Amino acid sequence: MIGVVIATLGVFYSFVLPKNAKSVKIGYALNNESHYGVSAARMRDELKNSLDLKLFPNSILGSERVMIESLKLGTLDMAIVSTGALQNFVPQVGVFDMPFLFRDLNHARNVLDNDIGQQMLNQISHEGIVAMAWGEQGFRHLTNNKHPVRVFEDAHGLKIRTTQNAIHIRAFKSMGFSPAPMSWTEVPSAISQGVIDGQENSIAVMLSEKVFQYQKHLSMTDHFYAPALILVSEHFYKSLDENQKADLLKAAAAGAEQMRAFVDKMESDGLSKLKEEGMEVVEDVDKESFAAHARSDDPYYFKLFGEDLIKKIRATP
Repeated sequence: MIGVVIATLGVFYSFVLPKNAKSVKIGYALNNESHYGVSAARMRDELKNSLDLKLFPNSILGSERVMIESLKLGTLDMAIVSTGALQNFVPQVGVFDMPFLFRDLNHARNVLDNDIGQQMLNQISHEGIVAMAWGEQGFRHLTNNKHPVRVFEDAHGLKIRTTQNAIHIRAFKSMGFSPAPMSWTEVPSAISQGVIDGQENSIAVMLSEKVFQYQKHLSMTDHFYAPALILVSEHFYKSLDENQKADLLKAAAAGAEQMRAFVDKMESDGLSKLKEEGMEVVEDVDKESFAAHARSDDPYYFKLFGEDLIKKIRATP
């Protein structure tokens, strides 16, 4: 699969840009073989007749938080980021990071594609940022090196890396783990040194970042759905003419679609690949044993995000 992605990415270099095309920088935390990478490459292809989109993977331009700050300052043009990083700037977006909020991928996509998702894009689009489209990373699962995790009791004593996301940290405490927030670049060394026991992420990230090289046990917990966002600097956006703005919006939609297609592929084929690489997979996780503890925080989330909004999300088909 990875080889196919690389080959596909190579095709995008074949176009000829118009003379004096505006050079545009897009940054993201993962590599070019990831869902972020294929999304950025798709956008580059879509924009080939109007803008010269240059890709900066692997946090070359800084962490997600730094890239968001750069967008606001106008020193970076575009970025693909997680909602976790964006919470520091737009707290309301954290509602989508609630544990066990979404039933499945279709439910999550229906929410993001309807008025709830659009209203959130509008809320994000202020103070130097324009939110173009919702992408995704898929559902997040747990890995560790100590023992298989099937039920709530198995969480005791496990120190798990989380994103620097207050909702994720709170949820992992409620689910019985010891959360250890840190940037992704620190994870491999932290695991090898025994500082943490494991991490949690989507299948797409686990494959693209080769988590199987340093983690043994994978539990299909589906504890968080992980949206992603394609963001543009307001300063950059205002510098475009109307045709370029329209092209950019179309490209962002195509990039989001590419991300979802990648996630679908990983969900169908990725688990088999992780097994082939030697990971021991627990598919029959008692999710309710974790969800029941996570839901004990509902009053806190109702106060933080609004009970009506959360109930509306849960009630969406």
